Amino acid sequence: MTSTYPLPVPLRRPATEPATAYLVASGDLRPSANLRCWPTQAKLEADVTAALDRLGWQARRTHEYDADKGHGFVDSQRMGIEVFKTIPRDAPLIVVEAVWQYSHHVLAGLRTHEGPILIVANWSGGFPGLVGLLNLTASLTKAGVRHSALWSEDFTDAWAVDGLRQWLDTGEVVHDLSHVRDLPPLDETSPEVVLGAALARQLRDEKAVIGVFDEGCMGMYNAIFDDELLNPLGIYKERLSQSALVAEMNRVSDEEAAAVRAWLDERGFTFHFGADEATELTEAQVTSQFKMYIAALRMSDDFGLDAVGIQYQQGLKDTVPASDLAEGLLNNVERPPVRSRDGARELYAGAPLPHFNEVDEGVAVDALVTNRLWTAMGFDPATTLHDIRWGQDYEGEFVWVFEISGSVPASHNGGYDKSYSMRQPPMFFPLGGGTLSGVSKPGEIVWSRVFIMDGVLHVDLGRAHVRELPAQETQRRLDATDRQWPIMHAVLHGVGRDQLMARHKANHVQVAYTPDAEAADRALLAKAALFQELGLVVHLCGDVKI
Repeated sequence: MTSTYPLPVPLRRPATEPATAYLVASGDLRPSANLRCWPTQAKLEADVTAALDRLGWQARRTHEYDADKGHGFVDSQRMGIEVFKTIPRDAPLIVVEAVWQYSHHVLAGLRTHEGPILIVANWSGGFPGLVGLLNLTASLTKAGVRHSALWSEDFTDAWAVDGLRQWLDTGEVVHDLSHVRDLPPLDETSPEVVLGAALARQLRDEKAVIGVFDEGCMGMYNAIFDDELLNPLGIYKERLSQSALVAEMNRVSDEEAAAVRAWLDERGFTFHFGADEATELTEAQVTSQFKMYIAALRMSDDFGLDAVGIQYQQGLKDTVPASDLAEGLLNNVERPPVRSRDGARELYAGAPLPHFNEVDEGVAVDALVTNRLWTAMGFDPATTLHDIRWGQDYEGEFVWVFEISGSVPASHNGGYDKSYSMRQPPMFFPLGGGTLSGVSKPGEIVWSRVFIMDGVLHVDLGRAHVRELPAQETQRRLDATDRQWPIMHAVLHGVGRDQLMARHKANHVQVAYTPDAEAADRALLAKAALFQELGLVVHLCGDVKI
């Protein structure tokens, strides 16, 4: 076939070298985070390279350290596309992650890569590499890209070495997923099943609106749910701009913000203030956060929202202090009252306005459902997400560190008098702002995750309890992660560490308390019935009584 037009030159890729694994490192979009995290990333890459060498393989890094930037991460989608042009299409490829990463930086290349793909992370709480791994594997699951995953402190332990050897030999790592089973037939006369199904039908018939303040936070491709998947559930998006939120904040008076502060002071909430805007929490920062809280409620009322999500880390981080304090307040039943602009009505009186942190729309579906179901069952409907951050054994029991940047409702900490606010880390939050922090109270919880796999919605449901650890151990875990953030000491029922990491299709996990274990079992049953009636594929994880 001939053409009179100039044709593009076909892309020529190098041939795959024998016994060579090609390494890619996806990073953050924020230069400060990439710079701070680079030494940890370099250490992990050295550990993985050494492990490959011991198995008779060599590692070939596909992009160089950039001396001008001070790191060697892929830090944009365009850079990722260019890097993948240089990688043999059938090469064994390892994405090495010791940090939080933006999945879309490498998604374009991974979608069309034809060789085996392995995502690895270091088992450490110091930087959120495990969180980054979970987000990338969930994003690849949504995209339908075959991949495997491994995690280790330094890739010298037998479990990780055996997994790496298996991947090099076969192109995949097979993990134990025996803790996952499909939902069995339910007793349709059970009160919980009847309630769950009725609430599902109500949601489909009457419909709900979730407010999305800009979509796609921090590269979380897995957290974007298309309308075609949400609308059959009765859930519709109101797409809002974060610039409109800032404009509404500017219309909130200082007096209104001061009233929120006074309400919190009366309930014993603690602010850890300082004087340095660059590194410490200040009065001006929290005043801005209170204005965001008021503005978010008023805009939610304007659009009749049933839940709302603020993205923050793209754009707002350079405009106003952190959204986390506002988010935690929104998620709580008891919270500072906010009236309509004309003063005639209290907005969302006596109820939370569920906030799905980082605009994770899997959380949006889950939070909306949990709020309605827990309310109907007479439980505290305050719900939140956490990052699956890290964990260690404690006195013979594996205790997870579930930790998030501050959107936890005060009731999860045992009340406002047991909650506090610290300045967010400057690395991620240049303009500061406080958290809504605390240590999650002991109790029984239901955990869950709504996710996309094979083009349809799935949900994993499980049981856990929150354990009380000694103050010294709690502080050690906070110091090993982010001491400013709220922490939950979670013990999963019948789900091992590596089982959760291998299966969980998100960096986030949804949690909600119940009064006791028996109530938690009933709530999980009702939730399973509700999701099944909505048409989701329901999976039970670990020790679950159905």
